[in-house]
Amino acid sequence: MGKKRLDFDFGIGEPASGYIKVDARAIYTPEAGWGFRRTDGVNARDRGEGGELCRDFCIPYEAEFRADMENGTYVVTCLMGDALHETSTTVKVGQGRMLFRQVRTAAGEFVRVSAAVKVEDGGLMLAFSGAAPRINALTIALSEEVFTIYLAGDSTVADQPPEGYPYAGWGQMLPMFFKADAAIANHAVSGRSSRSFILEGRLDALLMGARANDLLLIQFGHNDQKFDEQRRTEPFSSYKDHLRIYIERARERGVTPVLLTSVHRRYFAEDGTLSDTHGDYLVAVKELAEEEDVPLIDLASKSRRLFEELGSEAAKSLFMWGAPGEFIHFPSGVEDNTHFQAAGAMRIAGLVAEGLRELRIPQLLVAFR
Repeated sequence: MGKKRLDFDFGIGEPASGYIKVDARAIYTPEAGWGFRRTDGVNARDRGEGGELCRDFCIPYEAEFRADMENGTYVVTCLMGDALHETSTTVKVGQGRMLFRQVRTAAGEFVRVSAAVKVEDGGLMLAFSGAAPRINALTIALSEEVFTIYLAGDSTVADQPPEGYPYAGWGQMLPMFFKADAAIANHAVSGRSSRSFILEGRLDALLMGARANDLLLIQFGHNDQKFDEQRRTEPFSSYKDHLRIYIERARERGVTPVLLTSVHRRYFAEDGTLSDTHGDYLVAVKELAEEEDVPLIDLASKSRRLFEELGSEAAKSLFMWGAPGEFIHFPSGVEDNTHFQAAGAMRIAGLVAEGLRELRIPQLLVAFR
């Protein structure tokens, strides 16, 4: 049975009052309901100074920590630092979704950072990395105050698996831009269109846990252009009809739908301007937003400006372009003008966050970092 709140004290010795002690050998078991998935990359130290939570810590180098929790929205708070040395810690949740990136502390400095997460499968998995990672204490607490931003989309949005790194969707990076008021639930899946996402029951699954005051961000179009029967839609008929289903179903649950035009691919004309590969699908989304009075983020326009400012060659640094041997999971190299590497996913997530700020949706006004 999952828990609603857990407080962990990492390191050596006795736990702080009210905390569960986690040392470098604490392997996850279903009976305990918490622990490191593997401990061969975990070490512990006690500096003997800094107070009961700060004096000791674990060094979770490329380590994953799991805690069984009831489904719901939680605030995750990490205490990180070292009395003697500088630290740098990155924390991801689930399948590579970024919570905290390169949190740095000076020697003797300790910081608490918080973010909201959505638990949908009875467990929370935190992945630690960084040049000198530390975890002194961790609190995971159920919160009814947190609202959720759900994402429905394709591979340009989806959480991509670690074995494909640095391949990433912009939804993976979106949590970086929010405080602990908003959790990101990324239901986007590679290869899906507005049609196939519904046919596979994914919209039903997404909305099952949604509550009034939540948001649903909807970005489809890349695969709606494909010619197979399962995915194909036509811009001004079936594409709009399927997107309208998302809008209506969200509103039935008290959820605010937000439409996004599709992020552009990296195709440039000879004069240095970006070539549009989405065509009428972009027009159709804008028309639908006006017809249904739905907030719109014109991610196509925002990404066009970004890519054209960079230019054709520099824009490769955002996409999955790598020379042979550059990316460990793509030893033969890769040239992909549609999908993003981590740096590009961060830039696009920043554009989405910018668009959300511009919409002035009430619950978002205090949610940004």
